[in-house]
Parts: sequence; structure tokens; C-alpha cells
Amino acid sequence: MAKASETDNGGQSDIGAPYYCQECKRNHTKGKIYKEHLNFARFESKNEESIEIESESDELELEDQHSLEEEKDILTEMDEEEDQNEIEEDEDFDDEVLTLDSDKSVCVDAVKKLPGVGEATLKKLIKAGFSSLESIAYTPPSIIQEESGLGDKTTAKLIKASMDKLDIGFKSAEDVWEHRRNIARITTGSQELDNLFGGGIETGCVVEFFGEFRTGKTQLAHMLCVNVQLPREDGGLNGNALYIDTEGTFRPERIIQMAEGLDLDHKKILKNIVFGRAYNSDHQILLIKEATNLIKEKNIKLIIVDSLIGHFRSEYVGRGTLANRQQTINTHLHDLLRLTDIFPDLCIIVTNQVQSKPDVFYGNPTVAAGGNIVAHGSTIRVYLRKGKGEQRVAKMIDAPHLPEGEAVFSITENGITD
Repeated sequence: MAKASETDNGGQSDIGAPYYCQECKRNHTKGKIYKEHLNFARFESKNEESIEIESESDELELEDQHSLEEEKDILTEMDEEEDQNEIEEDEDFDDEVLTLDSDKSVCVDAVKKLPGVGEATLKKLIKAGFSSLESIAYTPPSIIQEESGLGDKTTAKLIKASMDKLDIGFKSAEDVWEHRRNIARITTGSQELDNLFGGGIETGCVVEFFGEFRTGKTQLAHMLCVNVQLPREDGGLNGNALYIDTEGTFRPERIIQMAEGLDLDHKKILKNIVFGRAYNSDHQILLIKEATNLIKEKNIKLIIVDSLIGHFRSEYVGRGTLANRQQTINTHLHDLLRLTDIFPDLCIIVTNQVQSKPDVFYGNPTVAAGGNIVAHGSTIRVYLRKGKGEQRVAKMIDAPHLPEGEAVFSITENGITD
């Protein structure tokens, strides 16, 4: 490498003094290395240490510059990937809407035609479970706003337009009778128990079975999951079942026994039962909200909640939480009742626990848990108690159209029988 010549400054080589490079024919400053002239310039030996330090710092600056450029390239690539993902998500949503159009064309098309419903609003409504006019018209505005994120005015317009299209208003008792005389029913497997319900458990209502342990609540729930899949002429609805288990008592092997007792293909029966395990009260409420989108997709005709109040009793402890617990249960029950309004061919069965009243000295001290909230929220209430051996006794406690009565049925290996 060439040695730099000093300018006429008395032979001194002070750092920062200018000098002229004979090799590259340029002016430089002592103590500083220029990247483009590293192959030409070299300083005096006493300045070599400082030169090396400057050289290392310049190299680090170069490395930092390269790393910054690489980071910019990486960020640019990430932004491009995110943009591409957003485009793909939009394309997926378009495909989803098309799928919904093919499966539930009437419902989704009707929602699309509501005033002010664009692609973004439609996406929010479908994601929140409001994919039909009925689900929008029968749901309180506060719930729609909370779950879909729509504004007050938009929600009010959607509800009003949905009610206008459905012609929700007054109707004659004759019209109500025409609807109820053709209502569908599910057989329980026991003729006496069917007679207690007026021909079977009807759709469009919430039926509560409550009683002590081993009185047949879960057995009835399992049997109805099988019977709902029977043809209508055999006491079924040609539909599937949704089973929400809160106590961990669902047993597929029991379903297999009941299906084989009716000479049915147990593999098909099990496949048509959608199972959900609720691990706490909030999860239980969430599963019911998510069931809205499953009902038409999976042809659900029966929903089982076994049991209704188990999680609430364990999580809300003490008198201080009683009011909050009862209000939460009340909201949960109205979510179930709303499903029967939106889907008239749907039957909902809930099982309930019991508790003892310490102030009762004569008579039966056993009452249903949940108090008046559960009593008012259920359409039909049936009390189950043990009989002799395999026999169980069902007592009609409350029904708007049925008298009080009792029915005796048996729980066998093949299911519910007389």
C-alpha cells in the first residue's frame, strides 16, 4: 500500500491535518480512512492504532447499514405477505358467503336484501350468528350490538326491517291453532310417558326434567338423542341432536345400546349427535350462542343441556352472588327460548338438579334448583322420582296446555320402555 505524503506543516502528523495522497491523487485527513481509498492510503506507525479503531468503526457502520437494509427488506416482505393474507381472507369470506348461499339461500338472501346491509355488515351478522330474519327480529338490540359490533341506528333499522318482512304482529287464535295442530313431537320410547306429554315431547318449547340422582334424567336425554333421528311416522323428526354436557355424564356406549335396541345403525346414530363439553358457566352460555349457526348446518332438531344449573351452583357461592347468578341464568334461559322462536321445529330439553328445603316438615322437601327464574323460564316442567327396581315415575308439574298427572316408565338395557 502506498504511504501518504504529508503537506508542508513542519513534519508534524497531527490527527485531523490535511494531506495529499500521491496514489489516488486526492486530499485526505489524517486519522480518517476513506472506504474507497483503503487500498492506497496508509498512515504513520504512531497513528496505526487510531486508524485501526476508525477502520473497525467504519466496518461496523457498514454492517449496521447492511442489517438495516436487510430489516427493511424483511419488513417489506412481511407487509406484502400480510396484504396477500388479507386478500386471501377476503376471498375466503366470499367463498364462505357463496357456501352459505347454497346451503341457506333463503335466509342469507333475505338478510342481504335488508336496507343498509353491505358486505361488511353481512359478515358481522353471519359471524355473530344472525344469518336469518328471525334471528334479527327476535333478538334484543343490545345483544345484537354487543355480539356483532353494529351501531345503535343500524341495529334499530335492521330489526324494524326484519319485523316488517316477517309481518310480526297480531294474529288470530285460529292461525295459532293451525300451527299447533300440526306441531311435531318426539317419542320418549314409553307410551305412558308420551301420553303424559299429550302424544310426545313437542317442538318449539323448553322442557325441564328435574329430580334426584338416578331418577332417569340423563337416560331420557340419551334416549331422545336416538329417537329424534327416527322417521316422523315412527315418532322422530328426521333430524340430528346437539348434546351439551356440563357434568361429564354423556356416554356413547349407552347410545349404542339404545340404537341396537331399536335395530338402528349405531355408527350413523353417533355420527348425527353433535357433542359439546361445557367446562364452566361462561362456556356453557357460549356454546348455546354458537349453536345458532349449527342448527341449520347440521339439521339439529333437538338440543340437550345436561344439566342446566350445575356450573352456576358451583361458581356462584353465597348470598352475595345470588342476584347475579339468577340474572345470568335468566339470560341463559331466554337464549334457549329465543332459539325455539327462531326455529319452531326445534325441541330443547334441560335437566335440572334439586335441593331440599329445611323448613318443610310435612310432605316432600325436594324442590328444583334455580328458584322462580328457572320455573318461569321453562315451558314444561316434569318431576322425576324413583320407583320399584327399574321403574321411574314422571309427574307433570307445569304445562300451559296439559293437566297434572303421572306416568310410570322403566329404564332397561335397551333404553326407555313402559
